Amino acid sequence: MRVEVESTRCQGHTLCAMIAPKSFVLDDVDGHAHTAGAEVPQDEHDQVLEAARSCPEQAIRVLPHDGAPR
Repeated sequence: MRVEVESTRCQGHTLCAMIAPKSFVLDDVDGHAHTAGAEVPQDEHDQVLEAARSCPEQAIRVLPHDGAPR
């Protein structure tokens, strides 16, 4: 699974980093989220999916390995 954050939609609520801290990092200046890496480790899948569901701006896209949106 891969994950992307749409930077134009992210408002820096930080929920994703609280839910899946290994997969999301926050910008020191504005608090906006970025992915920690392209591929999500298997043990983080549930947390990343929860982070995507919890994002108030729906800025997180979860993609399978083939790149098609989920």
